[in-house]
Amino acid sequence: MSIKSSTLTTAFALSLVVAAPAFAADYVQAAGSSLTFASKYEGEVFTGKFPSFTTKLSFDPKQLATSKLDVAIPLTGVTTANDDRDEALKGADFFSIAKFPQARFTSSKFRSLGGNQYAADGTLSLRGVSKPVTLTFTWTPGAQPVLSGKATVKRLDFGIGTGDWADTSVLPNEVAVSTKVVFSPTK
Repeated sequence: MSIKSSTLTTAFALSLVVAAPAFAADYVQAAGSSLTFASKYEGEVFTGKFPSFTTKLSFDPKQLATSKLDVAIPLTGVTTANDDRDEALKGADFFSIAKFPQARFTSSKFRSLGGNQYAADGTLSLRGVSKPVTLTFTWTPGAQPVLSGKATVKRLDFGIGTGDWADTSVLPNEVAVSTKVVFSPTK
């Protein structure tokens, strides 16, 4: 092999390494995570939580194009600390968990909002309906990074609160969702 041929081969190999896309780091949800929501009923604020959600994340602030988020939310565990409300939420007028036991949020489109603030433009699938939802969040890096985020979900877009519950003077259309997800790197 000539020096010229060897130099070209080395240059080609180097260009492949340099041109190879960098991929986001992979994470799984760790202990200490929470997913909550807040709304009002006849003007009185109430909150609820989904205690058994699962989050998988591929994320690198320098490689947003390869980032992905997948959140599975079992609806059977929804709790608002009010037994009557919890049963109503599980019923046919709201989540209809017998037919739709799980919600899911997925995103593969991330934007920087400056500093450690980001937006994940994704799709929420809930009660058989899939609609765009944006999760804005703060990313705190470290050995166990933390994603702290907020989204607004328009419940009527998903058929949540049908019949008499569709009246937005009784129950507002917009529901505030908040999450704090502690992550561990995947092995």
